[in-house]
Amino acid sequence: MSSMPYGTQAERAAGRLREALTRQRIASHVTTGYGLALVSLWYGLLVWTNGDRFWWCDGWNDQLRQPRHASHRASEPDQAARRIARRYAQLHTLHSRPVPPQRSRT
Repeated sequence: MSSMPYGTQAERAAGRLREALTRQRIASHVTTGYGLALVSLWYGLLVWTNGDRFWWCDGWNDQLRQPRHASHRASEPDQAARRIARRYAQLHTLHSRPVPPQRSRT
């Protein structure tokens, strides 16, 4: 059962994904607003949802020189969480420690 009430379709989908990620032993944070929800997982991994689909950056396309995106139906949060967990593991290996905060230049 979720510890946070989710009102909109996007919030409910994000909450289900967060719970599925927790079962994968991945901590996440949900932020909502303007009919969308964001699930923040790790440096470089943010999942968007409108309640119908999840979207996230799944790497870099060298040929097109742009991010490669993946998506999954929001009605399948456990399957989406497994796919997202693979990307999480890749990024966790690349950035094994949190990135230190940037200092402002004056």
